[in-house]
Amino acid sequence: MDEFLDTIRAYADALGVKPSTVVQRAGCGGGLTWAKWESRAGSPTLLTADKILDYIANNPAPARGEPLKEAS
Repeated sequence: MDEFLDTIRAYADALGVKPSTVVQRAGCGGGLTWAKWESRAGSPTLLTADKILDYIANNPAPARGEPLKEAS
């Protein structure tokens, strides 16, 4: 779980957004969802985790100075 949350945090940091924004953009919840995961009051299903990791893989963070390009 820690590695999964760290992956989201690192990706969010590379984009300059909050981790909850990554969760939201992946279509898996938002701020409340992220808060539950971070506080260990809940955890993502494998399907949800896969969906977020797929989103991250399909929408790589831009190199420094490059604009963000989201997949459609």
